[in-house]
Amino acid sequence: MKNDKQKPGSRVWLVLFWLYVALPLLWGVASTLKKALALFN
Repeated sequence: MKNDKQKPGSRVWLVLFWLYVALPLLWGVASTLKKALALFN
């Protein structure tokens, strides 16, 4: 049986989890690109 109903707070937790994962990842990618550009300039 499939349950399509979600609790209202589940979407908030999902967004918070992805921010917790994505922000450090984006910071790391930006830092790496900045250092790589410094090597080639």
